[in-house]
Amino acid sequence: MGEPSFQDQGAVPFCYGCGADNDKGLQIKSYWDGAEGVAQWQPAPHHCGGRKKFLNGGIIATLIDCHSLNLAIATAYKNENRPIGSAPRIGYVTANLNVTYAKPTPLEEPLELRACITKSEGRKAWVRCTISARGEVCAAGEVLGIRVERD
Repeated sequence: MGEPSFQDQGAVPFCYGCGADNDKGLQIKSYWDGAEGVAQWQPAPHHCGGRKKFLNGGIIATLIDCHSLNLAIATAYKNENRPIGSAPRIGYVTANLNVTYAKPTPLEEPLELRACITKSEGRKAWVRCTISARGEVCAAGEVLGIRVERD
């Protein structure tokens, strides 16, 4: 992944899920893989849920939310033939987030997030995102993001 991540090109630096300046945050990094956004993320022991070997459900929701909205932002810039982060800056906010927890998500395994835009209409973008460990989907989410201008 030689290109800079979506977040490194224009994210909110203090966001809990993806902000590079938030040393207590998750600091995910999303990249293009064809028309999809992909991210690799390694949980730490303090991200545990009710059992020490599984990821907390709120962290799962945050990963899906941030990765999906960053894909929506990157796609909007791509559709306008502009570099990510260029003015006027584009942002997306969450209008709806639905998460299906398919199986416990392990803490000891690197996770892969994959997201794609399933529909866009005006300022709205619908994004589907999965989180997988060892090639098996552990959680899936549907996010409705609303475009906002950040400048």
